[in-house]
Amino acid sequence: MRFDKSFITKTLPEMSIAFGHFPEDVTFSIDSRTVQAGDIFVALKGVDRDGHDFVTQALEKGAGGAIIAESRKEILQKIKGLDKKLILVVKDPLEAFVQLAAAWRLQFNYPVIAVTGSVGKTSTKEILAQIMSHAGKKYLVSNGNQNTKIGLALNMLRMRADHELAIFEIGISKRGEMAELARLLQATSAAITNIGHQHMDGLGSLNDIALEKRDVFKYFSESSIGIINGDQPILANVSYQHPVIKFGSKTTNQIQARKMRVAGSHISFVLKIYKKKYSIVLEHPHVGAVFNVLTATAMAHWLGVSDETIIKAIQKPCVVEGRFEERLVNDNRGTLINDCYNANPESMKAALLAFQQIETKSPKIAILGDMLGLGVNSPFWHRQVGRFLRKVPSLNKVILVGNLVAWVKKTAPVGLRVEVVSSWQDAVQKIESELDAKPAILVKGSRAIGLENLVSALTTKSDVTSSL
Repeated sequence: MRFDKSFITKTLPEMSIAFGHFPEDVTFSIDSRTVQAGDIFVALKGVDRDGHDFVTQALEKGAGGAIIAESRKEILQKIKGLDKKLILVVKDPLEAFVQLAAAWRLQFNYPVIAVTGSVGKTSTKEILAQIMSHAGKKYLVSNGNQNTKIGLALNMLRMRADHELAIFEIGISKRGEMAELARLLQATSAAITNIGHQHMDGLGSLNDIALEKRDVFKYFSESSIGIINGDQPILANVSYQHPVIKFGSKTTNQIQARKMRVAGSHISFVLKIYKKKYSIVLEHPHVGAVFNVLTATAMAHWLGVSDETIIKAIQKPCVVEGRFEERLVNDNRGTLINDCYNANPESMKAALLAFQQIETKSPKIAILGDMLGLGVNSPFWHRQVGRFLRKVPSLNKVILVGNLVAWVKKTAPVGLRVEVVSSWQDAVQKIESELDAKPAILVKGSRAIGLENLVSALTTKSDVTSSL
């Protein structure tokens, strides 16, 4: 499979090749700041910036070429040394990029896995990849949380003939997106981790979200299989046109977690893979980790990985940045749980319960940010979090960051120290005065609140023992 003139001419018959030096092994980039030598830079137009303004910078950093719009081809006149580059001129760089990814993916017939859901997508994807590593498989796994249409296309173009399977994460925030991504990827199997209150402003009710998520199966063939959370009736009590494997804690599931016990920083349970039982211990206090393991186990079992390999792999720590990731506060002034990749009511409550389970003599402080995307019911869900704080009696203080969190304070337990600040910078100032006591700190909130900046200001990455 080569990215050559024949391939792009067939895929993009209306494009023109301004300069035609084709790379031996093509890779792509959409960010001039991180472009690597040899990458083809795709000049995409965003809300605030136009990639065409950075084409020169990308090429000067060693990019092997660029995909640009016909309306901006005059920029080539100011760039030298293009005879050793690949420059494709198209009507719409984004549309052309997606078409190239779709055509590239169709050249491969090995298993292509999609993982979606309201919570746990990235962690499940990484656990599945860890299982495949233990199984000695050569696989592709999508980078980080690149789960939008652009991120999906970037990763699809990394597929190679020597891979044995490919694993992709898919995320959506608006109606109609899942069907579009499913059509692009043409997955041979897919997993839905769960349905929760996420992106409700763009997707609607829980039923609407479930309906949208189930579109990940829309382009399945007769040999495809779906992996679903069997504990959720909104997924389990549905008729599917293809076989499904159900996971969860209920006895009706083919992949089960039974007799779960949380003790400090560990969770033990009995894993049932159909009729076989195995004792499992996870180095993690978060129950959500169990369900991520179940999802990955179901997919790995269907892919033919032995139970023995699965059991060994899932009990190894799987670290995912921003998902209940343990770090040391600078100058050894405490520990911090970085769970600020995103937040919805379900994940916020689960993180607080897991934080409650952590055994420590240090004071516990929770830094909680706004939960965004909840639509008109946002005040209700934030008040619910305030009430839920009663189930975390070990908390000594809560710092709330944003605007919507003011509703959390209204229902927080009497006697609990609660402060509200408007930004992560203000939260840093508030927490600095607490660090002499070497506290344990939980950081959780929606990504747009910017709490990852607070984490970076307070910590250095450490050897991590737990992650969701």
